[in-house]
Amino acid sequence: MRLLGAGDNVVDRYVSLGRIFPGGNAVNVAVFASRLGADAAYLGNLGNDEAGQLVLKSLRHEGVQTDLVQIVDGPNAYAEVRLVDRDRVFIGSDRGVANFDPTLEQLEAMSEFGVVHTAYSGSLGQYVPVMAERTKVSYDFAGRFTRETAWPMLPHLYLATFSASDLSAEEASQLAADAVSAGAEYALATRGGEGAYLASPAGVLFQEADKVVVRDTLGAGDAFIASVLVGLLSRRSLEETLASASAHAAQVCMDYGAFGHGIDARADTTTTEEQVTQNKAGIK
Repeated sequence: MRLLGAGDNVVDRYVSLGRIFPGGNAVNVAVFASRLGADAAYLGNLGNDEAGQLVLKSLRHEGVQTDLVQIVDGPNAYAEVRLVDRDRVFIGSDRGVANFDPTLEQLEAMSEFGVVHTAYSGSLGQYVPVMAERTKVSYDFAGRFTRETAWPMLPHLYLATFSASDLSAEEASQLAADAVSAGAEYALATRGGEGAYLASPAGVLFQEADKVVVRDTLGAGDAFIASVLVGLLSRRSLEETLASASAHAAQVCMDYGAFGHGIDARADTTTTEEQVTQNKAGIK
């Protein structure tokens, strides 16, 4: 199967560790799918700086095709990350050169893949209908959605994913079921350590989270999505697909960064926690 991650990429700057890691929803899903045996590629803009080179090198190291990557004059996108009780908390970011409007050539290239995955964190949301004319589309709404914004997109989606950690188990299950009723072929509602729900026209399945010693949760949800997409397109049973996704997500939680490849951050490119506090307080 062929999978394309399209849209956002970042380097995640871990303030307390003094290290940066390649990441971003679309990049992570492509990398994790590649690790699972998919023929994966990434389409997006990278900066022509050290951070952009880190993302590019890590993609190639992971076997993700980069023919559709554009190197753009400017800084790569970044996100500042702080770990709070082993959970990642984003405390600042800059989109750099990551946002783009796809060309007709890029849209046509999507037709060569079995599925294209993108997310709210990129700039391709408005193009989902035209993308869906060419191939299956997976979209991660995370927790950034309302029924008014998300529901018009659902008839165009092969897989719709929602972060439902703030919802009860019943509410998360109903959210997934409602998304399928509204037009998505499959819908996934994840609740972190409380498990996940996958809805299809046949109903809703629940998957317990694998229990591990958590070091960092960044990238776990993306690993879950990649595993579900690989399982669905490989025609595995939904039960087997969910069990594999849970195990993959748990494994990602056991180390820093989404998929590794971290390097030491230069002092002039990473904001310290003290600077973040001052910036939030309006102190220059």
